[in-house]
Amino acid sequence: MRRCEQGPTASCDDRAVSPPDAPHPAAGHAHAHGHGPAAPVSRHLRKVIAAVLIPFAAAVAVGLIVLWPGGAPPHKPSGVGFDQPTEQARIVKVEEVDCAAVHAAQQPQPTAPGGQPPAGGAAPGKPCEQVTVKVTTGENAGRTFQTVVTPDALRHYTTGQDVVVSYSPKAPKDLQYAVTDVDRTVPMWMLAAIFACAVVIVGRLRGVLALVALAASFGVLTLFILPAILQGSDPLVVAVIGGSAIMLIALYMCHGLTARTSVAVLGTLASLLLIGLLGTVFINWALLTGNTDDTTGLVHGLYPNIEIHGLLLAGIIIGSLGVLDDVTVTQTAAVWELKEADPTAGWRKLYGAAMRIGRDHIASVVNTLVMAYAGASLPLLLLFSIAQSSVGTVATSEVVAEEIVRTLVGSIGLVASVPVTTLLAALVVAADRPVPGGAGRAPASGGRGGRRAAHGRRRKR
Repeated sequence: MRRCEQGPTASCDDRAVSPPDAPHPAAGHAHAHGHGPAAPVSRHLRKVIAAVLIPFAAAVAVGLIVLWPGGAPPHKPSGVGFDQPTEQARIVKVEEVDCAAVHAAQQPQPTAPGGQPPAGGAAPGKPCEQVTVKVTTGENAGRTFQTVVTPDALRHYTTGQDVVVSYSPKAPKDLQYAVTDVDRTVPMWMLAAIFACAVVIVGRLRGVLALVALAASFGVLTLFILPAILQGSDPLVVAVIGGSAIMLIALYMCHGLTARTSVAVLGTLASLLLIGLLGTVFINWALLTGNTDDTTGLVHGLYPNIEIHGLLLAGIIIGSLGVLDDVTVTQTAAVWELKEADPTAGWRKLYGAAMRIGRDHIASVVNTLVMAYAGASLPLLLLFSIAQSSVGTVATSEVVAEEIVRTLVGSIGLVASVPVTTLLAALVVAADRPVPGGAGRAPASGGRGGRRAAHGRRRKR
C-alpha cells in the first residue's frame, strides 16, 4: 500500500505505509516499511546489469548493421498466388443467366460411394450470375470484363462492391483480368482503429507507448527480418538478431529503462536461447524440412537460396517472443511487489512466493499458446477426424509433426521462462539495499522527521 504526502518533496511511489492494524514503529520492535518498491538502484547492481545488457545490445546493433538487407532482392515474377500484379476494380452489374448459356453447367459425375450425390459444380436448376467488373486503377483503368459465378460458389458479388483483380499482361486481352478477392480495406482499417482506441483509452500513456513499440516491431519484421531472409542470410541468425531487437524495443519502450525491465529482458533472452536449442535438436532429430505447404514451396522456388529448414526454426523463435515478454514482465513485477510488501524477505522466500504466482500463470498461458497454434492450424487438426490412417500416423506426418514441434518447443521455453526470470529477479532484488542486522527500514509514519531520524541512525552505524 502506498501513500502520497503533500508538499514539494512528496512522492506517491517512494514510500509504503503499514496496514492500519499494524503496531506503531515507535512502540516495540515491530518493523515498518519506510521505503517504496525495492528497486535495484544501487550503483553496483546497475553496473552488473549493464555489464550484461550493454554488450548484448551492442551485438544486436552490429548484427542489424551487418545483415541489413536494404530491401527485398528482385526476382522474376511467377504470376502465381500473391506474386502477381493486382489492381482495384468495382462490380458494376450482376445479372442472372442460364449456366448452360455461359458454359458453366454442372458436368455429369459418377455417384459417390454409398449412393450419396456428387458434390461440386453448378446446382441443377439454379441460375448462374454473370458479373460485369470495371477496373478502376492501373494503365487500363475504365476497362470492363465479365466473369461467371456458379450457384455453389463460396463468394457472390453485389453491384457497387469493390474487388481486387489480378492482371496478366501477356494473356489474351479478354483474359488479362480476373477477380481474385474482395476489397477489405475499410473493415480492416476500422478494426485497427478500434483496437488502437481501446489500447489508448485503457492503457493511457502506456497504451500509446505499446502502439509505438508495436509499430517499431512491425518495422523490424518487414524492413529487416523478411528482406534479410530473402537475401539468403541464415534465417536462424536473422530471427535471433531481429527478435532481440524487437524484445529490447518493446520492453524498454513500454516498461521504461529500469532494472526491473532489464531483468525481464535477461529472462526473455535465456528462454529464447533455450527455444532455439530445443528447436534445433528436435527439428533435426525429426527430420523436418519446413517445406509443407504451397506458400513455402513458392517462396523457395522464387528464392532458391533461402534455407527452408532454418525458416521453420526462425518462425518458432519469433512466434514465441510475444508470449515470453508477457510472462517475464509479469514475473519480474511480482517479485518487485513482494519485496515491497516485505523488505526483509530473502531471495529464497521471494522466489517461493513468486513461483506460486508463476504456476498459475503457466497454466493459463500455456493453454493460450497451444490454443493459438491450434486455431491457426485448424485445418490440420481436421486430419485427425477424417484421416483413414491411425492417429499416430497422422500425428507423426511432417505436416502435423511440424506444428506439434512448433507448439511444444515454444511451450517448453515458456514454462522455463517462469523459474528462470523469477530466480533472476529474486536474486537482484534481494541483493539490493540489504537490511543491516534485520532492524528494518525507516518508519513510514514519522514523516520527514522519522526519515531524518532513520538517516541519522544509519550514519551512526
